[in-house]
Amino acid sequence: MSASAVLAAAAGNTPSIPAPHVEYGQLSPMLVVFGAAVAGVLVEAFVPRRLRRWTQVSLSLVALVGAFVAVVVLAAQGHGAPRIDLLAMESVALDGPALFLQGVILLVAVVTVLTYAERRLEPKAGGEPADAFAAQAAATPGGEQERAAVRAGFTTTEVFPLTMFAVGGMLLFPAANDLLTMFVALEVFSLPLYLLCALARRRRLLSQEAAVKYFLLGAFASAFFLFGTALLYGYAGSVKLVDIADIVSGKTMTTAAQLSSTRSDVLLLTGLAMLAVGLLFKVGAVPFHSWTPDVYQGAPTPVTGFMASATKVAAFGAFLRLFYVAFPGLRLDWRPVLWGVAILTMVVGAVLAVTQQDVKRLLAYSSIAHAGFILTGVIAVNKQGLSSVLFYLAAYSFVTLGAFAVVTLVRDSKGEATHLSSWAGLGRRSPLVAAVFALFLLAFAGIPLTSGFTGKFAVFQAAAAGGATPLVIVGVLSSAVAAFFYIRVIVLMFFSDPKPGGPTVAIPSAFTATAIGVGVLVTLGLGLLPQYFLDLASKASLFVY
Repeated sequence: MSASAVLAAAAGNTPSIPAPHVEYGQLSPMLVVFGAAVAGVLVEAFVPRRLRRWTQVSLSLVALVGAFVAVVVLAAQGHGAPRIDLLAMESVALDGPALFLQGVILLVAVVTVLTYAERRLEPKAGGEPADAFAAQAAATPGGEQERAAVRAGFTTTEVFPLTMFAVGGMLLFPAANDLLTMFVALEVFSLPLYLLCALARRRRLLSQEAAVKYFLLGAFASAFFLFGTALLYGYAGSVKLVDIADIVSGKTMTTAAQLSSTRSDVLLLTGLAMLAVGLLFKVGAVPFHSWTPDVYQGAPTPVTGFMASATKVAAFGAFLRLFYVAFPGLRLDWRPVLWGVAILTMVVGAVLAVTQQDVKRLLAYSSIAHAGFILTGVIAVNKQGLSSVLFYLAAYSFVTLGAFAVVTLVRDSKGEATHLSSWAGLGRRSPLVAAVFALFLLAFAGIPLTSGFTGKFAVFQAAAAGGATPLVIVGVLSSAVAAFFYIRVIVLMFFSDPKPGGPTVAIPSAFTATAIGVGVLVTLGLGLLPQYFLDLASKASLFVY
């Protein structure tokens, strides 16, 4: 710096950098969750081992409930609808879809923490109750260090702060108003999930294999998303969704420097395609679905339930914001592509589920098919489609959580008995558990009087109103195929003889019982009395523009 510049700076002639304005009150749901995650890390460092579990469970539940209360208060104050705000230097949107999805994610996270806290299902380790997670995550599977950790009754309580970091990223993901914030949120919730998938107490090698597959494929998906962000920045000169939409639609005049890049749509369409790849991977849509069955099977079942529900909610929320806010002017370009993706996803998910012999893999392919059903609502490109997708995500999340919670109860000497043959005669061995699982399967199939029927009816009706009637026909036929394997499992449970010496149904503690009970109540409530929640989703279906 020259002497004159130094003197000018000393004289106060250089402009000061303005401090960013952060709306802490409106951002409180995310701040509470991230604060609890950081506090959880400190708990791991300073609280004695014997007190960590209850401290982490209490901290997580209090923070999640507090964050949900904050969401309700913001909604009651008119934030989201009719008042719409841009927060944190316009990088975060506070609108109806953001608040609705954040509320769903937080409720899903509360139920997830309850399943994490379950310690009655696994045999005691070292005389102490054990949970679903490895005694010591860093130990080599089957090695002496792991055996010593099991004998000592160690528990991996790090799963709670990891989950809180993931939840925080999921809260930010559907609310992000620019591509860089969206990418940061994507990584914040993805990295903890890669670790959580590797922490199963049983079948440790399968669990670690699932985590490696998820990490490698997820890294490629993140790279696609980031490269797409770079291309779109090169096209529009901005990463804000609204600015990109204005450039695409021609509302904003391009500068001389942007004129050469906006003259051709190569950067625009290539960038959009790469962003779509990153998001379609997260929702598990075909042809980016190959990780789903392996990861769902290998991960600890409570983590699988969390991934199958909360991740799908967050990813579809970001998907909706990207296509409805940034690229509504390109719907003639992206709608045909999403038509093909939705058809492939519904058909492949339904057909391959028929061939599965493992309950977790069956539910994984079911999740893939449901991603296709949700895409039919996205393709509608109208307010009805947006509200139907919001409702479907809420309904599907709790059915999925309840189903995976039931899976944790059927056990043999090796742990969870997930092979379908082990479920034969379950209705005679434990009628209540079989009936609850049958209810969740009927909801997945879309049988009337369940939340699944209401959700499918809403998205199909919206798609038909949006001119996608052929897509609805494919969806109905795929639902019929899917109903076959759901009914097959029900018939296996109630009309087959149980094997002598077969698996038993463990009696859960209040934690898992509450998780399953919440799933049942939501499944029946949204099926029998859906109108209030449909109206709530309709009121929330207004993005910031």
